[in-house]
Amino acid sequence: MSKLTPTPGQTVGPFYGYALPFTKDNELLAPGSPGSIRLQGTVYDGAGNTIPDAILEIWQPDSEGNVVQRTGSLVRDGYTFTGWGRGSVGNSGVYTFTTVNPGPTAPGAAPFISVAVFARGLMNRLFTRVYLPENEEALANDPLLSSLDPERRKTLIARRDPDGGLTWDIRLQGGDETVFLDFQQDGSLDPVTENPA
Repeated sequence: MSKLTPTPGQTVGPFYGYALPFTKDNELLAPGSPGSIRLQGTVYDGAGNTIPDAILEIWQPDSEGNVVQRTGSLVRDGYTFTGWGRGSVGNSGVYTFTTVNPGPTAPGAAPFISVAVFARGLMNRLFTRVYLPENEEALANDPLLSSLDPERRKTLIARRDPDGGLTWDIRLQGGDETVFLDFQQDGSLDPVTENPA
């Protein structure tokens, strides 16, 4: 048997509107539902310019911290929370999701939402997290956050809006670059010190 040579990577964008977006893809539950919040932000490149055609995917537990294992992510019915969503940014680089505040998956754990970023110029999608800002003790004890210096740690913590929603910007490079994660073969994760884009 001959040895196969891997094909070179390609950039993961730009994206076109065929097949990726679907109806209510960024609504993990219907807007206005009890407990719903808006997660929003802007995606920036290394020069501080907005990126108009990135796509984000989020995964998260429900408000009680349960990892949801229900079908229905691709055909939203307006009430089944599946814990997964996909949203494209608009021409202004802004994204928005309708979701819930994730609960901690273990007692004392810091709640977070897992995020994957797809954008032009990236050779691979980027993985990161957004943490809720309230429980400072849980944030201080989080294994990932505690492994980062304070300035880098701030890039993973959202701001709470007056209406109860969350705002969290993503910076692909530059001085305030968002911390991205590298998942190892054993399932552990390491923060990426510099974006490979």
